[in-house]
Amino acid sequence: MWRRIVQIIFLAILGKWMYYGVFRCPYIVPFVNCESCSIITCWGRITTYFYGWWIALPILVILFGRAFCGWLCPSGWVNQMLGKFSMVKLNSDKPWIRGLQIGMVLMILAGLVVYFVYGNPRIMIPIRTSDEYFNAVILSVSFGEWYWVTRTITVVSFIVASLIIANVWCRFVCPAGGIMELLRKISIFKVYKTDDCDDCNACRRVCEMGTRPNEMNCTNCGACLHVCHKDAIHFGMKW
Repeated sequence: MWRRIVQIIFLAILGKWMYYGVFRCPYIVPFVNCESCSIITCWGRITTYFYGWWIALPILVILFGRAFCGWLCPSGWVNQMLGKFSMVKLNSDKPWIRGLQIGMVLMILAGLVVYFVYGNPRIMIPIRTSDEYFNAVILSVSFGEWYWVTRTITVVSFIVASLIIANVWCRFVCPAGGIMELLRKISIFKVYKTDDCDDCNACRRVCEMGTRPNEMNCTNCGACLHVCHKDAIHFGMKW
């Protein structure tokens, strides 16, 4: 219950910035040029979210691994809600599942190339209308450059795909999640299982990411803390 409350709070805090970054940001790689963007009406430009994001996120990863994905990310919340209605829930116990994480690697590499090689070009000006949001998005997509439109449609398609495969964006595509996944094991505090674990997989059955504590795609959400009949799941420091 507490996690859902926190997610709703951060949806209210970060939701509009996330929305603007996906649908309206004029840069190919969103969320990284906010401090120099000339569109002063952008939600990220007129608030302190930009600096708060890039200062707080690394600290959060070092302390709690991918907890941002499971507790704070508005996109993660949307994916989790869609995942409840998904047709397929892939569990991480299948050996080939790890291979799907190549999607995260490709997204990270694509972002790095666009940013460092091409300078993350500003390619369009988000079109504003008197009745904001949906009409503005439609106009932006209709008149935006093809690569901006491609990026936006690709992101939205993967999010909607969570209706088919649960949390496909968060588990196999999201570049931010991919970076946090790489750093997850060095986090100080984590949900973990002890040697008392008998592999009953009760934790995996309740996990939205189809995994087990401190394994691939674990977001430290804590949903599994009270389901183990051996009391083998704990939260704290484990080195």
